[in-house]
Amino acid sequence: MMQNTMKERLSLAVKMAHSAGKITLKYFLQNNFHVQWKSDASPVTEADQETETFMRQMICEHFPQDAILGEEFPSREGTSGFRWILDPIDGTKSFVHGVPLYGTLIAVEYENESVIGVIHIPATQECVYAMKNSGAFYTRGNSAPLPAQVSECQELKDALILTTSEKTLHKTGRYAGWHALTEKTRLARNWGDCYGYMLVATGRAEVMLDPVMSLWDIAALYPIITEAGGTFTDWRGNKTYTATECVASNGKFHDHILTILHNETGITE
Repeated sequence: MMQNTMKERLSLAVKMAHSAGKITLKYFLQNNFHVQWKSDASPVTEADQETETFMRQMICEHFPQDAILGEEFPSREGTSGFRWILDPIDGTKSFVHGVPLYGTLIAVEYENESVIGVIHIPATQECVYAMKNSGAFYTRGNSAPLPAQVSECQELKDALILTTSEKTLHKTGRYAGWHALTEKTRLARNWGDCYGYMLVATGRAEVMLDPVMSLWDIAALYPIITEAGGTFTDWRGNKTYTATECVASNGKFHDHILTILHNETGITE
């Protein structure tokens, strides 16, 4: 019974992510929106707000007893035990600069556990989604879903490592750990925000990390990475999606990554 209930929400989440992506594309690479700056110096646009409004309306229509937490509007309480967590445009800075690596994030919690996650990249028509104990899947355009699986890379020296912002790493005192990792890997890039986590989940990168995250940034990522066979922790190694930081990897050398981060940044358990 619960499995069917979750499948219904997964189906809506995937459908909703694609429809939400189409809304963002009405604005992407256009001059038809204004950028406002929130108190935390992050940008917001009409595209963010319209997209989240659409998703909230869809959820209320199909699951009116579910709670909703979104980045742009106040929380909505529920009674079902389910909560939707929405980031209409993850990577708004990329979006406003015409960089196609932004995405829509949708997570569903059940009794304080993230059980469903969706990443949709509108500009590339890629989507990866997962449900607890059901695997992760990847589509592009109208293609049939294929299993999403992390890479089989066995050694850090052969890995591609990603982050969103080196400036943020500097600000948080975490740059030394990032730099040490880049010295030990094959390639390092700033292909960030949710796109980087999609790359890990689909085996195109081995490591993605961020030192500053909000719940709407992170909740969808946990089930996707873990159901794709990877490892998802905070910088201290706790397997959680409620921290304000995260490290996602293919799991083959996750402990090695954490050791380097601990040694170089002074992180303690």
